[in-house]
Amino acid sequence: MEFHRIDLEQYPRKEHYWHYRQAVPCTYSMTVTLDMTHMLQKIKEKGFPFYPVIIYGISRVVNAHQEFRMALDELGRLGYYDVVHPNYTIFHPKTETFSSLWTPYQENLSAFLRQYQENLVRYGDQPTAFSPMPDIPNQFFISCIPWVSFTEFHLNIQHGYNHFAPIFTIGKYQRSGEKILLPLAVQVHHAACDGFHTARLTNELQAWADYFSLPE
Repeated sequence: MEFHRIDLEQYPRKEHYWHYRQAVPCTYSMTVTLDMTHMLQKIKEKGFPFYPVIIYGISRVVNAHQEFRMALDELGRLGYYDVVHPNYTIFHPKTETFSSLWTPYQENLSAFLRQYQENLVRYGDQPTAFSPMPDIPNQFFISCIPWVSFTEFHLNIQHGYNHFAPIFTIGKYQRSGEKILLPLAVQVHHAACDGFHTARLTNELQAWADYFSLPE
């Protein structure tokens, strides 16, 4: 993990950054509907689980863009990590609670899925909200609400204006004709990215799902 400081004098979004940090500090959320028809067909053929595969897909597009790897250092200075890792929720039906785990992002899907499964076996049954895995600063966050399909989802984070890591919330997918559609909410800091950047991320995630293929 390496944190790279950004020279704000050379930063193309310098004015935007200060505007959304000082004048109008704000986050925003965007909910999109993704077509998962092709991807779900492919993983069903091989018996792969959906959740870790979509976690990988989100991680892939997040790590492709600097604006979604941004953070503030201990002195409040802007920078970005060379890689960020997904922190995701695991539901416990007996207690109706969840735990948060994280898996190191790897470009190789098979390697990522193996590590995800190892973490699930080792930490998935922990009853606490946060697993005993070591905490790391270069994380972003994914949660899943597989019981309901939504058209909007918003998080209200107290003192959240220093939080730059994106937060993704996955809903229940549903059929629409021959298509299988998935709601996905994305919450970001406006100082880090604009609507263009979030739209590009979700469009790239859709393209990944459209052309998804599993390793042999």
